[in-house]
Amino acid sequence: MTDQIALRDLQHFLYCPHRWGLMHIDCAWAENYYVVKANLLHDRVHDPQQSYTLRGRKVFTSVPVYCDLPDLMIAGVADCIEGEPSASGVALDSGGRRYNLCIVEYKPTHPAEADYHPDDAMQVFAQKVCVDSVFQCDCQAALYYADQKKRVYLPFQAERAHWEEALRATLRQMRSYLADNAIPPIPKGQRCFGCSLKDLCMPSLRQKESVREQIAREMEALP
Repeated sequence: MTDQIALRDLQHFLYCPHRWGLMHIDCAWAENYYVVKANLLHDRVHDPQQSYTLRGRKVFTSVPVYCDLPDLMIAGVADCIEGEPSASGVALDSGGRRYNLCIVEYKPTHPAEADYHPDDAMQVFAQKVCVDSVFQCDCQAALYYADQKKRVYLPFQAERAHWEEALRATLRQMRSYLADNAIPPIPKGQRCFGCSLKDLCMPSLRQKESVREQIAREMEALP
């Protein structure tokens, strides 16, 4: 299977497979406070696409990344890639300067009961796979939580085999649903409070009655 998967779609699937199915198979979409807040944060990071030097580090924002290995085939945009000067690092420019790389993904809110959300971490690991494939390196990766102004480094270098297995399994699931044109079921215990598609996914009784009434009126109007 060689169909390319976007990194943002991977994160959507890990957050809730049913929500991902509504978006990418049923073409449904809606925004709420949480979606707009996250979009505004990423607009600040991505605007404009640029590179600059900060405290001796080379910083690249809004970086397109990809991995074209047949069992992966993923692509997207990394919020930020930082380069720390190092003689053993990778060359990023014609000047011959070398850097150790670190991916930094920006998120608006730190989770209350954990160091990071697993779906956020998997999104960043997929970015790492892309960066490592392009630059032939073993880059670091971190999540930056804007509400706490806190950076959390992720354990990918020590636990790479585990994350690679989980990534490949997730991509196989996504491609299976896409091939069958099937929307995944709602996971047991899924927390839906902040989901922008909650009203489309689980409409209230009043909404259901309104739809039934509309259908009844249309049926009565038929010749």
